[in-house]
Amino acid sequence: MEDPLLYVKASAREVNISPKHAREICKSIKGMTLTKARKFLQDVIAKRVAVPFRRYHLQVSHKSSTNGYVAGRYPVKAAEVFLKLLDNLENNASFKGMDVEKVVIVHANAYKGLTIKDYVPRAFGRSSPNFHVLVHIELVGKEVP
Repeated sequence: MEDPLLYVKASAREVNISPKHAREICKSIKGMTLTKARKFLQDVIAKRVAVPFRRYHLQVSHKSSTNGYVAGRYPVKAAEVFLKLLDNLENNASFKGMDVEKVVIVHANAYKGLTIKDYVPRAFGRSSPNFHVLVHIELVGKEVP
């Protein structure tokens, strides 16, 4: 069994971003170093590099910068949340005494959180649901030699 002191964790709970965007960003940054993931997310925010949509790709436009996947988008709001989470992961790694340049993201996942229920009034006394799903995000890094 591996030593838990080799790993560093960061998580965000009940974040108001799209769960689909969070899932696709997690799949993209897993396996990257912290500096490479930070550069990737900054490029997504600047709309230079698209996040490849692997699962949720129906009626998503094609992008040339998705590296082997045709569909992609620029989820700016979700990328900003992930940048803050990367800062947290980096600070946790430096607090543990790890070399921040060698930390690789070995686990990145987004889970469904709380559902905020809202209803929009419609004509003739009816209403339509307008639910918002919040997201839990967790990142785990490991220092590689």
